[in-house]
Amino acid sequence: MFKKAFEAIREEFSGQAAKGYVVDITHYHRMQASPGFREAAHYCLKRLLEAGIQAEILFFPADERTQYWSARMFQEWEATEAALHLFEPEDERCKLADFRDCPISLIQRSAPFEGEAEVVLLEDGEEEADYEGLDLRGKVVLTKGNLDRVRELAVEKRGAIGIISDGMRETPPVRARMDVPDALQYTSFWWTGQEKKCFGFVLSPREGEKLRGLIKKRTRDGEPQVKVRAKVVSRFYDGEIEVVSALILGATNQEVVIVAHLCHPRPSANDNASGSATALEIARTLQKLVDGGKLAQPKRGIRFLWVPEMTGTYAYLAAHEDEIEHMVAGLNLDMVGQSQELCGSSFLIERPPQAMPSFAPGLLERLREEFLGETSAWGGTGGYALFRHAVTPFSGGSDHYILSDPSVGVPTPMLIQWPDRFYHTSQDTPDKVDPAMLSRVGSLAATYAYFLANAGQEEATWLGYEMVARFKRDIVRLVQEKVTETAHLSLEKEGADKLGETTALLRKKVAYLSEREQQALGSLKRLSPGIAVAGWQEEVAEFAKRESAKGEEAIRVCARGRDWAELPEASKREQDEWEEKAATMVPRRLYRGPVSLRPYLNQLSEEERERWWRVRKERKKGFYTLPTLAEYWANGKLSLLEIADLVELETGQRDVELLVEYFQMLGKLNLVKLETRG
Repeated sequence: MFKKAFEAIREEFSGQAAKGYVVDITHYHRMQASPGFREAAHYCLKRLLEAGIQAEILFFPADERTQYWSARMFQEWEATEAALHLFEPEDERCKLADFRDCPISLIQRSAPFEGEAEVVLLEDGEEEADYEGLDLRGKVVLTKGNLDRVRELAVEKRGAIGIISDGMRETPPVRARMDVPDALQYTSFWWTGQEKKCFGFVLSPREGEKLRGLIKKRTRDGEPQVKVRAKVVSRFYDGEIEVVSALILGATNQEVVIVAHLCHPRPSANDNASGSATALEIARTLQKLVDGGKLAQPKRGIRFLWVPEMTGTYAYLAAHEDEIEHMVAGLNLDMVGQSQELCGSSFLIERPPQAMPSFAPGLLERLREEFLGETSAWGGTGGYALFRHAVTPFSGGSDHYILSDPSVGVPTPMLIQWPDRFYHTSQDTPDKVDPAMLSRVGSLAATYAYFLANAGQEEATWLGYEMVARFKRDIVRLVQEKVTETAHLSLEKEGADKLGETTALLRKKVAYLSEREQQALGSLKRLSPGIAVAGWQEEVAEFAKRESAKGEEAIRVCARGRDWAELPEASKREQDEWEEKAATMVPRRLYRGPVSLRPYLNQLSEEERERWWRVRKERKKGFYTLPTLAEYWANGKLSLLEIADLVELETGQRDVELLVEYFQMLGKLNLVKLETRG
């Protein structure tokens, strides 16, 4: 069914060649809407044309007037020189940062500046209380805090002229702040045209702590404060963003889409030169195999897109709306090349959201199993992989979250390695890239794309049986997990209440997953319009009911073992104030694709921005993912409370307050229409 293509692709795909592309791409400073990104785009175009692939660069305006769906564009930016020197005390003079040495040492999209300024120390500067008694006018602040928040409080409100950041985003369990003491954190301003622009530089945690110590010592000793001399040569102007588009021709106008974001500062090897390079090698491999007759010309075209992350995907889709209906599925390649030993990563398949059920993740998971027998046990029996791997639910944060939005309708899993010890730092360099991993990912992605490009009734039928089998496996596992939970319940009343809740949740979750799988089976008609899926859908529904009943019976046995006469019912919980409010709200989306929120926040009042900051800061999990998943269900028919229930079934997380605050804000910004249900 796919093995012939898989073997041909695996033999032809070169992980070493892909790493060579990675090295080449890391030479470009690839900020969105910049000359460096344009140079990288032309590099990709040249490689594609050399391989005989139909390719072009598409240009879109980079200015503050253009909008694609809800995504507002921004001006092009270029920096040619930037340096930061410690100027006073004289005996400590040294260079702290130089754009020529490391572009990440400049906060990207910094405004031009030349002069000297005193440095004021902030711990993080995220709260108003941090500024009590401080005069920041004409000064630079040193902070570990959130850049947007510090810029608003220090620059906008108090007249600071610049920011020095020594922050480091922690990615447990592989990275705490001082695990990479000499790395610089990739940091950027994202101007919307309404803010007071400023400049900024980045220090490593080690250098940041050294500068902090010097400031504290001079303050303690009553000596003159530390001063820096800064120079930034940069400019903002109306320009362009580029999307590289390539096509392996098919016999119809339908397409399978492979997307990789090309942007990020130099070097940014794994994020995302690795995804971009893998896509280049996939395109070369498939074109050569087709041209050489080892693979037949596909029925559907295979479209490759190298984009500025998110921005380019919004622009491309909005400019090609008539073509979206012909895109049967996609695949996002983001951070795929890591050496797991060095980076601490695992190779993940991230499924599309359950609001966009489809055949895509099941196919990708099955194809990946071809790599899971790389070696065998000592006696030659069995097989297992030599790399860490997992399948994860939808999380978002990359271009697949736009394509997989039901209002767009292109089911797009993501291949990624996460977490990464060197993510978004100056130490994301080519030596952290593993050619063997590039080969695995590239062979998997190419086989996925080619299979879907050729799939007809025979292939869709095989895939349907595969999906049903995987669903049954997953349901059996879920039911057993819930039964196992009952073994740990106490004999107290709380145990009885919990038993009832477990039973109710099991019944609801199985029914929900059954309905989602039936929708996914229906998506096979994208590949073969005449395929009969009703039998599979009935099989899934009946199997889910039987397994749910078996699970409930097992829980009843557990209840009798605890001398409960019958299985307790879940106690009815009273709605809290946020749930009552959510029950009256019916959101209807006004744009295709998820809302690109950042450019709109300045339209809120200071009080409203402060409220949203509080909502954000109080949440360590779910802040970005839950609102996005809720948006996917906002069809103007479901109440926000019903949407919260669906999001909880998908994620196991419930935060109705967050969703109410989010949709109320979208309503004020005219990004959704909020109707009232009595």
